Amino acid sequence: MEQLHKDPASPKQRVSVLPVVPVNIGRRWFMRYVGVTAAGGVLLSSCAQENLNPITGPGETSMRGGRAGDVVELGSGDIGVLNYAYALEQAELRFLELVLDTRYDGMSTKEFQVFKDLRDQEITHVDFFEAVLGSFAIPKLTLDYSSVNFRNRDSVLTTARNFADLATAAYNGAGQLLTDANNLATAGKIVSVEARHASVIRELIAPGSTYFAGDDVVDPATGLDPAKMPGEVLPVAQQFIKEIISASRLPMA
Repeated sequence: MEQLHKDPASPKQRVSVLPVVPVNIGRRWFMRYVGVTAAGGVLLSSCAQENLNPITGPGETSMRGGRAGDVVELGSGDIGVLNYAYALEQAELRFLELVLDTRYDGMSTKEFQVFKDLRDQEITHVDFFEAVLGSFAIPKLTLDYSSVNFRNRDSVLTTARNFADLATAAYNGAGQLLTDANNLATAGKIVSVEARHASVIRELIAPGSTYFAGDDVVDPATGLDPAKMPGEVLPVAQQFIKEIISASRLPMA
């Protein structure tokens, strides 16, 4: 397959109206928030030895996009874990883009703004991982949401809730796989945003109730969200990804 060099990500500035997440969450702000001043310099300092072909794993060159049926190897160590998060962020972002492009029947102005804010925040996450991973990033994934009825509110909100819950559990579970303290701190900051996304979606489903932190997603005994390992998360996300994501080289995958 032809190997292509990645275009550098350009900074974006966006402002959120959601009360549960910080405002001014453009890419530049987010890089400061997670303590990164030079893309790839801090977060990848402990895993610079990774050197694989980009379609079978991260390497010295990156690709503009994968192709359906390709096996995409996430890589090993912290690079693999960060690529795992990047794959999930790509999937979340594309879903939210389609929600806004289609606008389900009866979508209110408030709901549209909520989804716009969620989309913009996921853009900052995707931009962040692209900047940090650089040439170690997996390809842009081919995503298929034909199973979702984007004109139906229940279908969209259910999928949005499942995505946000899955992302939160994925970050919670992946923390123990990271070896660099900076990477762990960054994952902790991102998962706090993902958890707030889950709460906002749940509030849209059942406004004014306790569903935003329901017992189905928060352990009533501990007050903690669930933590899931890549082996539990990827089969769920894979239904929307045309490439085959391989976590075979991740620790404890």
